[in-house]
Amino acid sequence: MSTPVQTMPSADLFFETAFAYQRSAALKTAIDLDLFTAIGDAPSFVDQLATRCKAAPRGIRILCHYLTTLGFLDKRGEAFALTPVSAAYLSKGSPAYLGGTLEFLSSGEVVRNFDHLTDTTRRGTIPPSANNTVSEENPMWVTFAQAMLPMMMPNALAIADTLNLTGKMRVLDIAAGHGIFGIVLAQRNPEVEIVAVDWPSVLEVATANATRFGVRERYRTLAGDAFGVDFGTGFDVALITNFLHHFDVPTNVEFLRKVAAALKPGGRAVILEFVPNADKVSPAFAAQFGLTMLAGTPGGDAYSLDELEHMLTGAGFSRVSAHPTPTPERVIVGTKA
Repeated sequence: MSTPVQTMPSADLFFETAFAYQRSAALKTAIDLDLFTAIGDAPSFVDQLATRCKAAPRGIRILCHYLTTLGFLDKRGEAFALTPVSAAYLSKGSPAYLGGTLEFLSSGEVVRNFDHLTDTTRRGTIPPSANNTVSEENPMWVTFAQAMLPMMMPNALAIADTLNLTGKMRVLDIAAGHGIFGIVLAQRNPEVEIVAVDWPSVLEVATANATRFGVRERYRTLAGDAFGVDFGTGFDVALITNFLHHFDVPTNVEFLRKVAAALKPGGRAVILEFVPNADKVSPAFAAQFGLTMLAGTPGGDAYSLDELEHMLTGAGFSRVSAHPTPTPERVIVGTKA
């Protein structure tokens, strides 16, 4: 009698994950070469693309085949065309172009932290040799401010829709970065005044954007560490976007108390975060963001809605509500009691 052959599970997940670094490298290479813009609206052949991208035909051929397997390109005979995703987000001809965000997302300062992940996991915090993303005046945040505005615009519009500010309003934009969250509020309401807090070099980028979007006369800056600088008082809204995930819970509660002190009674703290469910494994993208915080911060994490609500109520906020955005992030609003 023959022995039944046991069916082994597929090893695809292992190999896809082991080679995942090649996917991001290929995408960054295509952006560096401006390949998607070179293809444009019409299918293009390898020799044409090699000329437009100033690259070797062999390199372009292999790169295009690889990008086709990922779904970024469509092969039509011997020519390559954009897919809907690459046409929308990766060609410079599109107003939704996201390619520039790789200047930050794939930067050495971000990627190199994962070289230390084993040591970081053993310690539970980053080793001394790692790049602490929340260190004082880390220059990576200038790159962030310069690169990430297009990716954050949908969230800025979602925050503006959620708040629907009317009348005279003072808005404190903490760790403003590119400044687009406050800028959109000022565009929506001509009576909104913004005070943007960040490091001086980062505020130069935000101020330039305020000028570009026509709100410079209502855009003030306050340079310094968000934990140390005096915010002042009398604000109607405080924007705390993509900030709390860098720090541990006690640090965040103490910081939110400082924010509450800067707000009027009834003022609102507006938080933007990747918010996993309580199980911390779903939805996948928001849950996976915790690993980024493990790799690059001493105590940061991706916090669930319950955790964020407890932080806010512990700092004196009430009526906490959550709102969707077009991205994997969510808007959390707490009202000062």
